[in-house]
Amino acid sequence: MDLQKPDLQKHAGPGLAPADLRVSDADRDRVADILREALAEGRLTADEHAERVEGVLSAKTAGELEVFIRDLPAAHERRAAPVWTPAPNRPTDPLPHDPDDNVVAVFSAAVRKGRWRAGRRIHAYAIFGSVEIDLSEAIFEYRQVVIKAFSVFGNVEVRVPENVSLRGTGGGILGNFEVDTLDSAEPDAPVVYIDGWAVLGNIEGRPKRGKLVADILDRVHRAVDHKLDRSLRKHLDR
Repeated sequence: MDLQKPDLQKHAGPGLAPADLRVSDADRDRVADILREALAEGRLTADEHAERVEGVLSAKTAGELEVFIRDLPAAHERRAAPVWTPAPNRPTDPLPHDPDDNVVAVFSAAVRKGRWRAGRRIHAYAIFGSVEIDLSEAIFEYRQVVIKAFSVFGNVEVRVPENVSLRGTGGGILGNFEVDTLDSAEPDAPVVYIDGWAVLGNIEGRPKRGKLVADILDRVHRAVDHKLDRSLRKHLDR
């Protein structure tokens, strides 16, 4: 099991073995990941997995954690670093011809924020008005979301979570088009594309600091999540 044993040995004082050191939530999460993979590979039955998960959640020391994975190959292998590639500059998935959502502000203000489902294609129009699209708490059902933004004497503001990728293509005519490029470290993280034109107006796209997509882990492990007991899910969602 990779629990940063060199660090454990460094901090273990006289008379205290590394196996006796207290473990953190991150240590328990790493062991839970090994058990999840073992379940998916058929090395553990559902009952064995549930029993071991319960023990992991109550484990206090590194030695107690080791017991639950010492018979699994993954516990003795050094995992290779995941291959990271930046998000493409243009969408690669097919998009619907019609938008899933229209956000229109004409001499007014329109807002999409909170817990809402982001479609694959969103159109935003700000004509002498203001549009705010806040994806920081949105539910991403697709890996690619395209926002077509048009601003005429108006303002379109898009905010995204910090752990998604963000791309922008557009410009301004006596206006401002500014989208911060953002690359997520998560290989399966959603990508938000902002395309638009600002005519005597403003279009901005930026991450919202401190906000993260909470369901990326659920989506990545969807194939085995249905076998994950409720106690582990509650622990991972903390």
